[in-house]
Amino acid sequence: MIVLIYIKGLEDERFVRPLQLIANLFFEETEICMNEHPDQELVVKIDLTYEKEQIVSSAVLLAGKQEYRASYGKAVTADDEKERFKQVKNIVSHVFLHVLQDYTKITQKWGILTGMRPTKLLHKQHQAGVLAEESRRKLQEEYMITEEKVQLMERILDRQLTMVPDLYKVKDEVSIYIGIPFCPTKCAYCTFPAYAIQGKQGRVSSFLSGLHYEMEQIGRWLREKGVKITTVYYGGGTPTAITAEEMDELYELMYDVFPDVHNIREITVEAGRPDTITPEKLDVLKKWNIDRISINPQSYTQETLKAIGRHHTVEETIDKYHLAREHGMNNINMDLIIGLPGEGTAEFAHSLAETEKLMPESLTVHTLSFKRASEMTLNKDKYKVADRTEVEKMMNMAEEWTEEHDYVPYYLYRQKNILGNLENVGYSKPGQESIYNIMIMEEVQTIIGIGCGAASKFIDRETGKIEHFANPKDPKTYNERFAEYTEKKINKLDKLFS
Repeated sequence: MIVLIYIKGLEDERFVRPLQLIANLFFEETEICMNEHPDQELVVKIDLTYEKEQIVSSAVLLAGKQEYRASYGKAVTADDEKERFKQVKNIVSHVFLHVLQDYTKITQKWGILTGMRPTKLLHKQHQAGVLAEESRRKLQEEYMITEEKVQLMERILDRQLTMVPDLYKVKDEVSIYIGIPFCPTKCAYCTFPAYAIQGKQGRVSSFLSGLHYEMEQIGRWLREKGVKITTVYYGGGTPTAITAEEMDELYELMYDVFPDVHNIREITVEAGRPDTITPEKLDVLKKWNIDRISINPQSYTQETLKAIGRHHTVEETIDKYHLAREHGMNNINMDLIIGLPGEGTAEFAHSLAETEKLMPESLTVHTLSFKRASEMTLNKDKYKVADRTEVEKMMNMAEEWTEEHDYVPYYLYRQKNILGNLENVGYSKPGQESIYNIMIMEEVQTIIGIGCGAASKFIDRETGKIEHFANPKDPKTYNERFAEYTEKKINKLDKLFS
């Protein structure tokens, strides 16, 4: 059902999208109308007034005979028009969120934040020398973030700076993401570049030729410019979906063409699908000194795995975990997803109990997100998921379990359409945090994406401005244009590191 909200008093169309994102935190789907609509269900009147050096926003929500009011003012200091609008938008969002919380009786723990990376706010203040107490006050008052979430952000910042003490100085280095776009099958919640590998070995071989070319050209540029690599991350898809021989050739090439591989801080290979792991592939990983891998159960309930299209068994996940241990993998990450179809607190408690038997070095707890192009989103009626209250209970269970078992939170990110307006949190044993995950979330350095569907983030070392650039998502287009995209990336790198 779409909830129509008529916003009266604001004429600037730029407010529509941010207010809609906030409204969507409360209702499944909303439409913001700047003109009165006959089918509107809520009316919110928002005024902006200038009082001395402050801009004050007031809001009145009208629902039948009920009225809910809020007012908030703050000095707007920016000279730049874009930054000035951002500050005004936050003031308006503040009162809009306030009246919606009063009306629905739902508290949004992340306040007005709808972006992916809350901890970037805290890092920015830390770099500017703002004291912790003042940072906490700003987050709670200006962004309406609850004490609980502010404390989580503070813990994560402390862990990140402990694991990477030079976090604010790695801008002169780069990290590399290598995308392998193949999986045994595609999961129902997935929107990553992932193509079922069965019967497509010819396409795999063509893709790997293009990938090798990209690695050679990027490696040559890095050597010529003397740019160091901080981390390398093989993602996808499932990088272990290709054969052991193909993996061996790929890692050998990495050592041949990338500079100073032995001093790269971390190399990770996602082996997320247990049905792709074999003794031969683990031997290849060990041969090339790669011991950080992901083996992702997502759930330890067999009916759930079947419902989301993961064609492996719970027993296979456990067996492959032990197999990886036997082959010397000593830094294993596992993923669990809160709110998968048909799952509630009982099923999640079972998944945590099974995790306790294995005790991986890190555990990433995702909250299910209905991603726009996923099978699950396109067929929502088919996939029944837990309500906000139960999802929040599951997140609390994860927090308590990780605390009891000496895991610490070290990164988080949020997504649109995430259940309960919650978050995804990476936990680890102290000292086993993934450096790549910190780099990609805090956006402190350029990340070069290589391979099908791989996205690059080019970050200006002086201004911090970010430019996104993505390779084609499907293998056919990638195979036809990998040389063109490689050249474009190198041109962008030349400008950044000139």
